[in-house]
Amino acid sequence: MTGSRRRLASGRLPGFLLAAFALAAAADLLSLAVEFTPGHQAAKPLLMPLLAAWAGLRGAPRLLLAALLCGWGGDVLLLSGAEPAFLAGMASFAAGHVCYLALFHRHAPGPSRARAALLAPCYAVTLIVALALLWPDLPADLRIPVAGYSTLLTVTAFTAAARLGFVAGLGGALFLLSDTLIATGVADWPQLPRPDFWIMLTYIAAQSLLAHGALGTRPASTLPRETRRVLA
Repeated sequence: MTGSRRRLASGRLPGFLLAAFALAAAADLLSLAVEFTPGHQAAKPLLMPLLAAWAGLRGAPRLLLAALLCGWGGDVLLLSGAEPAFLAGMASFAAGHVCYLALFHRHAPGPSRARAALLAPCYAVTLIVALALLWPDLPADLRIPVAGYSTLLTVTAFTAAARLGFVAGLGGALFLLSDTLIATGVADWPQLPRPDFWIMLTYIAAQSLLAHGALGTRPASTLPRETRRVLA
């Protein structure tokens, strides 16, 4: 009886953690919508640890957990408005994207050539146009870091779409959108009402979709040989 209860409790724990993540996300977004800064500062640091704990109980690869925890580091650092914290937060997110790329290459089959050929020009044009438009308005000392980070993020978004399909691909695209909204703020472009709300909404959705998409992966070496040949 005790063993059955333990198994039942462990089976419910992922659902509890996912509900806790949803609650923290709702609290964060509501706080941003009503401009309640203490609520945002309290809820935001809870998001990625809860999502990582849920993913860990679902058997997530370590690289996915590392990517989410790098996102947590970036989240915490970006709570400060200081430029050194902004650069450190960008570096933390960049490390997370490196983890995502390693995860996609190690735990997902190679993309079909047709899909990659279709998607690659779209992401390349998006990157080039965005940087060309933002470049003149970015602070001079942030241009190179933003360009490097944007390139890495675009590669992550492309690889997610090409290798993992729609769910992870949508997550990558939303990550691009979220960070583009941040970049327009840095460039002092006109903003939507409550810009932080839209940044966090797209970011939370992005990390959730990437996590859900990545949970379905397994090392490419374990796929049948015929499947690997077709996908190559």
